[in-house]
Amino acid sequence: MKLNAKSLLSLFLITWVVFSSVLFILNAHKYIGSNYFESSNFEMTKEDFKQQLGRYVLQPFDEKKAKESITVTQEEIDFHRNYYGTLSEQVANIREQYSDRILQADESGDAQLKEILIAERDAKIEDIKENFSDDKHVEEKIRKQKEQLIEKFAKEEKLAAKEFLNNYGYFSYNLVNVDTGEHFDSGNSNVTIFSEKYGNQKPYFTVNNYFYVGSDGNYDSVTLINQMEFNYEKVQFEGSISIPKSMLNATQFGTEYKSFTVAKIIFYSIWATGILTIIALFTIAKPSFKNFNFSSRLKEWFLRVPIDVRIVIVLTSALFAYALIDSMSNLISNVTYYYNLTNYVVDVLFNFILLFISITIVVLGVVWIKECLSNAQKFKQEFKQAFLYRLADGIQDLFLNRSIGIQSVIIMVITFLSGIGFAGSMLDGGLLLVYVVLLFFIGLPALIIFLRRMGYLNLIMKQTKDMAEGRLTTPIKVKGKSPLANHAENLNHLREGVRKSLTEQAKSERLKTELITNVSHDLRTPLTSIITYTDLLKNPNLSEEERNKYIDVLDKKSARLKTLIEDLFEVSKMASGNIELNKQRIDLTQLMQQAVGEHEEAFRDANLDLRITKPDVPLYANVDGQKWWRVLDNLVVNALKYSLEGTRVYMTLTQKGMDAEFTVKNIAKYELGENVEELTERFKRADTSRHTDGSGLGLAIAQSIVDMHNGRLKIDVDGDLFKVTITVPVS
Repeated sequence: MKLNAKSLLSLFLITWVVFSSVLFILNAHKYIGSNYFESSNFEMTKEDFKQQLGRYVLQPFDEKKAKESITVTQEEIDFHRNYYGTLSEQVANIREQYSDRILQADESGDAQLKEILIAERDAKIEDIKENFSDDKHVEEKIRKQKEQLIEKFAKEEKLAAKEFLNNYGYFSYNLVNVDTGEHFDSGNSNVTIFSEKYGNQKPYFTVNNYFYVGSDGNYDSVTLINQMEFNYEKVQFEGSISIPKSMLNATQFGTEYKSFTVAKIIFYSIWATGILTIIALFTIAKPSFKNFNFSSRLKEWFLRVPIDVRIVIVLTSALFAYALIDSMSNLISNVTYYYNLTNYVVDVLFNFILLFISITIVVLGVVWIKECLSNAQKFKQEFKQAFLYRLADGIQDLFLNRSIGIQSVIIMVITFLSGIGFAGSMLDGGLLLVYVVLLFFIGLPALIIFLRRMGYLNLIMKQTKDMAEGRLTTPIKVKGKSPLANHAENLNHLREGVRKSLTEQAKSERLKTELITNVSHDLRTPLTSIITYTDLLKNPNLSEEERNKYIDVLDKKSARLKTLIEDLFEVSKMASGNIELNKQRIDLTQLMQQAVGEHEEAFRDANLDLRITKPDVPLYANVDGQKWWRVLDNLVVNALKYSLEGTRVYMTLTQKGMDAEFTVKNIAKYELGENVEELTERFKRADTSRHTDGSGLGLAIAQSIVDMHNGRLKIDVDGDLFKVTITVPVS
C-alpha cells in the first residue's frame, strides 16, 4: 500500500484542524467578544498615557516649591567638610597641586601667572579653612548644589513632557480638579472612537506623584548624602480621556486599530473553516490507522532508527509545528504592517507547507511507532535497542571507576568547547585571541594528558598480554596516582597472586603425592600384618600360646587400622563441612584437666616432666565439648609421642582479652623441617621416617575443629622447641 489521494486529503484536513484549533487556543481570549480597546496592548498604552498625563500635565514638578523646601542636615555638612580628608590633608593636597605650576611660572619668568596661581591657591585654602570653621558656609554651598540639581531635574521633566505630548498626541483629555476646580483640556472635541469617563458615580482620575532628585552618589560633582524626595498630595479629577476619530489614520495607533480589526476577521474565518474541516474529516475522509500504515523507503528508514530517537523526531516535529502556528498567528495579527501583499501571501503559504510536512511526520510517526509497540515482545526488543538504554548502559560502566568517568566527561567537554571556540573564532576575529589563550592553557594540556594516559594504557595492555601468556617475571611499572596507575598496581597484585597460586598448586601436587604415599604406607602396614598373621593362624600345628599371641597382634593391628580409617573419615567430613557442632557453655579449665589427667601416667612412663598452668577460676567458652576435648587430647597425645625423653612439657591455659589461650610447649624428639605449616596437613608427621604410631591426622583434625569454632591454631618452631597455641572466644 502507498500514500494515496485519500490519505493526502486526510493529512491536509488533520493539518487544518490542528492549525485552527491551536490558533483558537492562542487567540480566542483576545478576539472573541472583544474589540481593540479591550486588548492588553491598548490597555498598557492607556495606562502609560494616564501615568504620564498625571506626571507631566495634571501635577507637574514645581521647581520653585522644590527650592523652597530644601533642607540641609548636619550629616550632609560633616560629609561635605571631610569628604577629601582632614583640614591639614586638604590644605597639603592643594599646596601640592599648585607647587609645580607655580614653580614652572617662576622659572619661566611669568610673574603675573605666578601671582594668579598663588592667589587662586590661597583662595581655595581659605575656602577650605572656612569649611571647617563655619557650618553656614558649608550649608550655603550644599543648598546651591541642591538648587542646581532641582533646576537640572526640572529641565529634564519639561523635555519629557514635550516628548509625552508628541507620543500620545492622538489622545484627548478634558479633566477638572475636584478640589480646586482647575480645568485641563487638550482642545480636541471631535467625534471619538474611544472614551473613558471619571467621576459622576465612577472612580475618579487619581494622581499622587513622587519625585526623587539626587546625584546618584556622584559626590565629585555634587556633595549630597540624602536624596531629595518630593511627595505631592493625592489629587482627584473628573472628566474624560478619549481618542478622536480624526486621529485614526494619522498615527501608529490607527495602524494598530486596523490590524486588530482585520486580524479578527481572518481568525473568525479560520475558526469557522476549522469547524467545517472537523465535520469533513469524520464524514468524508474517515481516516484510520490502515490509511497511514503503508510500506515505503521512508518507513523502512524510520523503523531502523532507535525507538527513543523516533519519539524525539515526532516530538520535535510537534514542537516545530506549534512554533510555525505561533509564527503564523503573529503574521495574521500584524497583517496591516506588511507593505507588500504578495510577500505576505508567500510567507503564509511557505509556513503552511512546513506545517503540513511537520503534522504529516507526527501522524505517520505515531502510527508507525504504535505498530512497533503492538505487543510486549516487540516493546521489549525496541526498548533494548533504544539509544538512551545503550547510552545509560555505557555510562553506568564508565562510572564504575568514578575518577575515570569524571575525567572522560571533562575531556569530552573540553573537546566540544574547543570545537565551538574554533568555529566562533572563525566567525568573529575578536575571539581568536581568547581561543588561542584557552587552547594553550587548557586545550593543549588536556591533549597532552590524554595522549600520555593512552600511551600508558597501551603499555599496560601489552604487559597484561604477557602475563596472560605466562610471562610473570616483570611487574608493570606504576606511574603516578591516576586510575591507570591503580589498575597497574592491581594487575601487579594479580600477577603476584597468580605466581603464588602456581607455587601453591605445585605444593598442593607435592602434598597430594605425599598424601597418597603416606595413606598407602599407614594403611598397608597394619593390613600387611593382619594378612600375615591370618595366614599364620591357618597353620594347624600352632600351639595355643602362639595362637593367642598372633590373635593379640591381629587385635592391635585391626584396632590400629580402624583408628586410621575413622580419623580419615572424620577429617574428610570436617573438610567438606558435613559435620554439626553441639555447642554448650563449657568450663575449659575442667576440660583441660580431664584431657591431661588421662595421660599423666603415660607421661611418667615416657620419662617426661609435665608442667601444667591453669586459672584458679572456671574459664567458660561456647564450644562443642566432645569436639574440643578431641582437640586437647590430640595435642596432649602429640606432645607425648614426639617429646624428647627426660625433658619438660609445658601446658598452659590462660585468658587474654576476650579469648581463651591453650599452649603446649615441648622439645621435639625428631628434627623438624622448615615448613612448619605443613604439619597440619593430613598424614603429615614430624617423624618423617614414620617410626611412631599414629595416623598423622592429629593436628589436621585439631585445625579443622578449631576453625569450626572460629578459633585460631598457630605452630611455632625454634630449633627443637615446638609450640602449639590455640585460641577460642570466651563467653
